[in-house]
Amino acid sequence: MRVALNLEQLLQTPPGGVGRYTAELARLLPGLETGDPDDAIELAPFVARHGADQVAAALRDFGLAGLDPVALPLPRPVLYDAWHVLGAPGLGAVRRRRGALDVVHAPSVAVPPRGRYRLVVTVHDAAPLVHPETYPRRGRWFHRRGIAAAARRADLVITVSRAAADEIDEHTDISPDRVRVVPNGVDPTEASDEDVASARDAFGLDDRPYVLWLGTLEPRKNVGVLVEAFARWVAMHDVPHLLVLAGPAGWLEDRQGVLGPARRLGERVRMIGRVGDDHLGGLYRGAELFALPSRHEGFGIPALEAMAQGTPVVCSDIAALREVAGDGARLVAPDDPDAWAAALDDLSHDEDGRAALAALGRRRASEFSWERCARETVAVYREALGS
Repeated sequence: MRVALNLEQLLQTPPGGVGRYTAELARLLPGLETGDPDDAIELAPFVARHGADQVAAALRDFGLAGLDPVALPLPRPVLYDAWHVLGAPGLGAVRRRRGALDVVHAPSVAVPPRGRYRLVVTVHDAAPLVHPETYPRRGRWFHRRGIAAAARRADLVITVSRAAADEIDEHTDISPDRVRVVPNGVDPTEASDEDVASARDAFGLDDRPYVLWLGTLEPRKNVGVLVEAFARWVAMHDVPHLLVLAGPAGWLEDRQGVLGPARRLGERVRMIGRVGDDHLGGLYRGAELFALPSRHEGFGIPALEAMAQGTPVVCSDIAALREVAGDGARLVAPDDPDAWAAALDDLSHDEDGRAALAALGRRRASEFSWERCARETVAVYREALGS
């Protein structure tokens, strides 16, 4: 089965969770054991027009240096607008280099035109329609057009949680009978003590306990509430903790909402930017608590990544995180800084409670894997071909 996969998200700034999802599919699909040699996946990756060095650097960042994606003739903004408005150009460059395609998979709502192949599109959530105020005008336009194109063109649509599927049903024209839920995965490799020490050294965290948040800094991630909660906590209690905010800046980032209260805390708040895979596991495992106060998520990969490292998780009481975290996290109303401060204080003083929550979280994370995600994705491909 020859599958064309759009890797363009790996070159986005920032690539975000969709980039991680795309990279894991690109890594796992070609070597996936299907039980039928005639049904093995032959990957035909492609990107928009970029310099060769830029593509190579993005692939190296995700551990995919061996891939050789086909470069389409148009740069990303022009290509995506042409796809959504004109329904052109097609994927002739991919076919000429890789041969006839069985399935084209769009891992985001950058939706190519239909051709002589089955088209599968991943719609991670309907956030741009549910919370349009958290996206810039260009982002709203792109996502609305892309979701509409998926509704018109896709043979099947993948989404990452039942909560996201319900959103798609309520807010888009994608028919529920074409939607398949395939959860994201998590890397089960536990970081070592040396990994923790290396991450602490890399980010100047010495031996102090810290609360970690990781993601893309943009409004629906609600980081300002966490900073305000942390400020209230340390003002009321004599605790030694740091607050570590990790990840790149996103769109409409609310820097004032985050940095205003953070400035009052001085060196107590560390903004360390994007974290590479070499330090990611150690940073998670070294945290005393991981906090995810998002107002909206389609899935919530960072919560599962923290659970997999045995770090207790506190996250928002919203549909996707209730579904994904299960009983492996403490849930808190997303916009109540006093409740967040109370949760941080309670768990920081309860070693047994943290240990119990960590055990539940580790068990919950073990139910998700990227290999399972890849296998269930291939099942969607087969279903699309069979239809």
